[in-house]
Amino acid sequence: MTTQGESVSARSTGPTPSSDSPSSGSPPRPREPGPAGSLPARLTELRDTVRATRFALPLPSAERAGAVAATMVAQLDDYLLPRLERLDAPLLVVVGGSTGAGKSTLVNSLVRTPISPAGVLRPTTRAPVLVCHPADMSWFSRSNLLPTLTRTSGPGADATAHSGSAGLRKDRPGTGALQVVSAQALVPGLALLDAPDIDSIVDANRQLAGQLLAAADLWLFVTTAARYADAVPWTLLHTARNRGTAVALVLDRVPGGGAVNEIGPHLKQMLEEHRLGEVPLFVLPETRLDSQGLLAEAQIGPLRDWLGRLARDSEARAAVVRQTVGGAIDALTVDVVILAAAAEDQVAAAGTLGEAVHQAYRAATESVEKGIHDGALLRGEVLARWQELVGTGDIMRALQARVGKVRDRVVAAITGRPAPGERFQEALGSGLAVLLKAAATDAAERAGTAWRAHPAGAALLDAAPELVHPSDDLDERVGRLTRDWQRAVLELVRTEAGDKRVMARASAYAVNATGLLVMVSVFAATAFIPTGAEIAVAGGTTIAAQKVLEAIFGDQAVRALAERARQDLGERVAELFATESDRFRAALTGAGVDAELSPRLRALSAEIHQARPEVDRTP
Repeated sequence: MTTQGESVSARSTGPTPSSDSPSSGSPPRPREPGPAGSLPARLTELRDTVRATRFALPLPSAERAGAVAATMVAQLDDYLLPRLERLDAPLLVVVGGSTGAGKSTLVNSLVRTPISPAGVLRPTTRAPVLVCHPADMSWFSRSNLLPTLTRTSGPGADATAHSGSAGLRKDRPGTGALQVVSAQALVPGLALLDAPDIDSIVDANRQLAGQLLAAADLWLFVTTAARYADAVPWTLLHTARNRGTAVALVLDRVPGGGAVNEIGPHLKQMLEEHRLGEVPLFVLPETRLDSQGLLAEAQIGPLRDWLGRLARDSEARAAVVRQTVGGAIDALTVDVVILAAAAEDQVAAAGTLGEAVHQAYRAATESVEKGIHDGALLRGEVLARWQELVGTGDIMRALQARVGKVRDRVVAAITGRPAPGERFQEALGSGLAVLLKAAATDAAERAGTAWRAHPAGAALLDAAPELVHPSDDLDERVGRLTRDWQRAVLELVRTEAGDKRVMARASAYAVNATGLLVMVSVFAATAFIPTGAEIAVAGGTTIAAQKVLEAIFGDQAVRALAERARQDLGERVAELFATESDRFRAALTGAGVDAELSPRLRALSAEIHQARPEVDRTP
């Protein structure tokens, strides 16, 4: 455990300030992403990619990923990109800690003037206060670091516009005010930022404290003898350690009477246990403040001297910056893994939901195919209309005669009674429509049930509850499908009969009547075996239909006609169900799941890792 004079460990050294450094008073250069392929350019691309990312499906990984994404974008904008633009810029030391730790008093004492309000009322720091040497004002008064915070020169705007919530504006979430003041007591190249309490009772204060600490080159963490073991400070210290951020610790308000000899070893042990044993530690005893509310110079002398040496030594200052910048870049790798995994979860969930829809409507298709092939439609009303059309007795007797007699009897029945033919066609179309609507309804319910069992699917259904029912215009589209298919069958027969040799045999038959026979063959293609009294009627009429068609077109042509009609119907059914299932897929597409996000993030992370040495090579 150190008490004074030790610099923060770093991985590299930095440049000597040049004549155009911010400490010389020159304006900062405009921020640019840098040459294509450079580290700033890659980080800018990562920032833009993550900023545009939405984890829309409410999965367990999505909430964490959203928070990680927001933190990543904030640190890239608030710290990494502007700092990489000017590695020789003044050192920003963010003073953070718990409520009542004495942060504002410490900052005031270091600059020897009460520039940040301190007192017993909480929270005292309503908007963050940044104090720097007058030569460095040009850097901090412009929106380089922390660009979302509006710069002010005094507390008046904060008191009136921000109403005590750490400078966060209610009309602009995530933005607020940063009061920037100058003090001759600070050496050039160093700035102190008094942050809100990390455990403030105001949620906006805690959020802003985290944002400011993420934008620090160095954390000056203040705790007290009474609260140094609290969980909240150690959580923040772990974050700093994991990011590679440079840290120094101030133990404030240590009682006299040998308390430091008890607290010191315990705090040192805790630092070692948390892998923070190299963190510089400064101890400030409990004491009375002067008339301005400042600590005596003798008490803060070791800390002020250490900060002064750090600011004046360009190599030491650059080393701190490089340590924190390098650690922040390295930490991006871990964050990218979290985001990429969450993106993969989104894709996997979308795939699961999409497959559930596919399975539901495939089952619907199979149900319709079964209804078409097993002859189920040739029952009930359809069968009654067929009997009315053909006449049972005539057909059964015709089966015992030669095919010509069968043909004559069927033609007479059909051509002499057109009304029963129309009624049969209507009944067949109605039966097909009932089959299709039932299958579509079942599919929507089945897909909805599968989605409701999935957290992402349930959220999508909450936004579009109508998905679990067939589309409103299903009846109209099914009716159009059956009419169009029946017309297509008649056209198919008409086209096939156009051959002169076929026409010679078909001239005695109306094309419409022949089309009805083709439709019967489509719905009795396999194993149509009725039961009971239907055997003599339905079985006989089906065979009669086949015999008549064979007499007209020939055995092979009959099978081809039926198969082409059946295939055409299948294609129309597939198109109908595709339109129905597209409603679910549109909901998935609207969620904005990006299948390319994870590989894009991982590729960017690899490129950033390859460019990482640029931080150490920069002169």
